[in-house]
Amino acid sequence: MTTTSTPVEIRHLIGDEWHGASDGTTFESRDPHDGTLLANVARGTADDGAAAITAARTAFDTGPWPQMSPKERATILRAVADAVDEHREELAQLETRDGGKTISQSLHAEIPRVAHNLRFFADYVSMAANEAYPDGDLLSYVLYPPAGVVSAISPWNAPLMLATWKIAPALAFGNTVVLKPAPQTPLTANRFAEIALEAGLPAGVLNVVHGFGGEAVAGPLTSDPRVDRITFTGSSATGVHILQAAALNHTPVSAEMGGKSANIVFDDADLDVAVPMSIRAIFGGNGQVCLSGSRLLVQNSIREAFIERFAEEAAKLTVGDPKDSGTFMGPLIEQRHLDKVAGYVELAQEEGGKVITGGERLTGAAHAKGFYYPPTVITGLTNESRTAREEIFGPVETVIGFDTEDEALRIANDSPYGLAGMLFTQNLDRAHRMAARWRAGTVWINTFFERDLRLPFGGEGISGLGREGGQYSREFFTEPRAVTIRLRK
Repeated sequence: MTTTSTPVEIRHLIGDEWHGASDGTTFESRDPHDGTLLANVARGTADDGAAAITAARTAFDTGPWPQMSPKERATILRAVADAVDEHREELAQLETRDGGKTISQSLHAEIPRVAHNLRFFADYVSMAANEAYPDGDLLSYVLYPPAGVVSAISPWNAPLMLATWKIAPALAFGNTVVLKPAPQTPLTANRFAEIALEAGLPAGVLNVVHGFGGEAVAGPLTSDPRVDRITFTGSSATGVHILQAAALNHTPVSAEMGGKSANIVFDDADLDVAVPMSIRAIFGGNGQVCLSGSRLLVQNSIREAFIERFAEEAAKLTVGDPKDSGTFMGPLIEQRHLDKVAGYVELAQEEGGKVITGGERLTGAAHAKGFYYPPTVITGLTNESRTAREEIFGPVETVIGFDTEDEALRIANDSPYGLAGMLFTQNLDRAHRMAARWRAGTVWINTFFERDLRLPFGGEGISGLGREGGQYSREFFTEPRAVTIRLRK
């Protein structure tokens, strides 16, 4: 695959062969910046999904991958990571054109993280501690055999980074995988699969099928009894459907879903840190990040001054062609999503909110063909408003004031979501107190979006189910087995 303007044909990878849809249908993938046709993509059917599961099942039951030592698998995964590094520019260009993510973010953050995901889990398998429990003439220990076939369903907002967040641990622990990337961003999934095969990954260990979540291809991936694990990142509504389908076969699911995370700024915060971090927390990634700090809670003693500075910085952000290195925000993913974001801004004003900056679709010459929406800051709402409670998944920040620590925590926890939180303060005691009481899977203090892959990642409430990362990925992608032996005297 190349990054030329000629549309490419995207097919399913099933075993070691590339297939069109079983009924011959396709769908288009277009550049959200200008509508350029990037690819015609195989539109998967139930037969395609079932065939991919068969290939993964065969590779697991009869192939070499699960029987390899962790060191042997790690050698191949590191070779794939090296190949990703070699193709970093190509993969970054594909990611940017397919999803509208800025080239700076693709090139310097997300594609490097793809390689890091692979290397981390390649190393982790051999370094993870194992348990042994001697008790007199009894010796008990724990084995971690691979679970089997993994269905991995990844989103469009960080396509390859989040796909490999699932693929890397699944493969490292000896499983085989069927990946269904989001239909909006299919390009890098297929190029990655090509690279992985070229680097030595055995046939059938990684399979890729394309299609829409509500259509036939997704059915087998969530309800086929030959699937042993399902790992999903996406909306809370889609996650519910997946959980319902998986329940029929008691298939374990790890689901990272939506977020409406609070970002709390106290009056003792270092504003030279809090303002730029808060800008990044909501407007980075075009605002299409489940971890975004989309509820900005500012202590009333500094609220007006903070809003003025925050809005001024937001208005300065460069919104434009994501292929330009100086662009901070690119386009939203598609027209339907743009309409959703704009609809919430209209709703906010109906609810009594005041738009401080932004608030209208960008339609000038540089933006005319794309799905562009500016950084938008809204004040005057309470935490009870729909705009402040529902996930917008766009560059829209609602600002709410508070007076006390307890009030801030009450507002932060007054949400059905519980994915993440941000806190800016120089009071270390306060930081620890609040982190302990915050109903969120991740709490960042005086920073944002920094990750150690050994930590658990996931959400509470409707933000998700389960945790992945480090030992938590091992527990999910393996089937822990207790062994007890009586020693002869």
